Amino acid sequence: MPGYQSPIFALDVNVTGVNIATSGTSASASIPNNSAGVVARYIRIEVTAAAHVRVTKGASSAVATDTLVVPGGGGIVLNCSGCDTVSAI
Repeated sequence: MPGYQSPIFALDVNVTGVNIATSGTSASASIPNNSAGVVARYIRIEVTAAAHVRVTKGASSAVATDTLVVPGGGGIVLNCSGCDTVSAI
């Protein structure tokens, strides 16, 4: 279709992602920029055990009412525009 633009934008990160070891308390990590320093607009989250996740600007703590991600479900893609931290519990 001429003039059609997909609403999905791909971003080449070209850097190592982050892993968060979760427990009964919230843990967080910085969302990495790509190798050119461009801030991520979307992140994909995969889990090996059920986790509640939150993306924010600055330090934060995830709580049990945040987005639930379950293992084996293919993960989730979150719009993180303006956010620089991902937290999980």
